[in-house]
Amino acid sequence: MKRHIALVDCNNFYVSCERLFRPDLKTTPVVVLSNNDGCVVSRSNEAKAVGIKMGQPWFQAKDLAEEHGILALSSNYALYADLSNRVMSILSSYSPHHEVYSIDECFVDLTGTPQLRDVSYQIREHVFKWVSIPVCVGIGPTKTLAKLANFIAKRHPRSKGVFNYNDLSEDQQRRVLGKLEVGEVWGVGRRITARLAEFNIHTVQDLRAAHTPTLRAEFGVVLEKTQRELQGITCIELQEM
Repeated sequence: MKRHIALVDCNNFYVSCERLFRPDLKTTPVVVLSNNDGCVVSRSNEAKAVGIKMGQPWFQAKDLAEEHGILALSSNYALYADLSNRVMSILSSYSPHHEVYSIDECFVDLTGTPQLRDVSYQIREHVFKWVSIPVCVGIGPTKTLAKLANFIAKRHPRSKGVFNYNDLSEDQQRRVLGKLEVGEVWGVGRRITARLAEFNIHTVQDLRAAHTPTLRAEFGVVLEKTQRELQGITCIELQEM
């Protein structure tokens, strides 16, 4: 039976938490700052659209913020933790096999779930109804592909917040992965991206189809496991909570 691993990710989580108590900010460009208001740690879609970067020091973004009317809020981690716990409690009801990966992300094993498409949309509706936090759902046969599926679900309006990689044919998989930059792969940072470019590996599909012994020799076993995950072979198991 093909595995169906879902990554449920809260959208712009800290900003969404703040908007929960400030509905007047629904369409206002908003960022949340780190401790001591040092760096940007969460951005609304409006703030992203004008060029505010994740992790950007706030003093560097002030001119842009003034130009576009961006509101900066201090972080409230006690609030975010409480709302995160509520979201994770809901997600745990969909499967006993799940992993809370971060404050705003959870892997949920939905293998064998009947009417999976309907359940995926139900998860979004359930979380929003009870916690008022928007989430997207990405589904794949491995955690790495579930991460990529979530990336697609967030950025393509036609998906309506849910994308199931398992529904794609092999040809569709090649075309979809061929449009994604290799840096979008879980665990592939800027340094590895630059090195991969030396081997003419620029897209996710390039990495999936790369010569495995060369990858292992040049980058080690970790990237080899990533490649196998992109091929649908489970190498990173759920750390169940």
